Amino acid sequence: MKCLGKSWGAYFERAGRTFRKPVVRYSEEPANTVCGMRWPAYADAFYCTERATVVMPLTGRWLENRTDLYPFKVAAHEYGHHLQSLLDIRRSFEARARADRTHQDQLKRRYELQADCLSGVFLGSVWHSLARSEADWAALLDATRASGDDDGHRTYGKGASRVYWLKRGYAAVSSAACDTWSAPATRVA
Repeated sequence: MKCLGKSWGAYFERAGRTFRKPVVRYSEEPANTVCGMRWPAYADAFYCTERATVVMPLTGRWLENRTDLYPFKVAAHEYGHHLQSLLDIRRSFEARARADRTHQDQLKRRYELQADCLSGVFLGSVWHSLARSEADWAALLDATRASGDDDGHRTYGKGASRVYWLKRGYAAVSSAACDTWSAPATRVA
């Protein structure tokens, strides 16, 4: 989390934008509730938008039987939601979702996939300092693919879409690559 704050803080400074780190909370056990609501099904960790808080359980399926880089990617994804809030992307997304109930699921996937892309931007910017191999990257892509909505649940995007946006951010090392909002529907499936 410190590395995420340092990296994104520098990015915001270069862009002339105001940056605030999120509050980070860790819990020994996954909670039944988070941020005053029921813990969402399928969520490995959570970002509380109103409280600007990243909540990271220290147990659960997201930590078990995964590449050790997967929790790093999940943390970067939740941090991506914080960035979306700071940049008013969240506010725009919520307004669009309220106005267009027919496409709410697709809008939610665009929002989630953008956070995947932002996590890729961060990973791409620090990868050289991690002393990791191509096999490690491939294992992370496999774990990300396995976290997709291929089972019918349609909130985060199919595994192939999640991998596409993660790789896109990683390769570009720029948030400009993360425009999921104008991407064709096939890219946010």
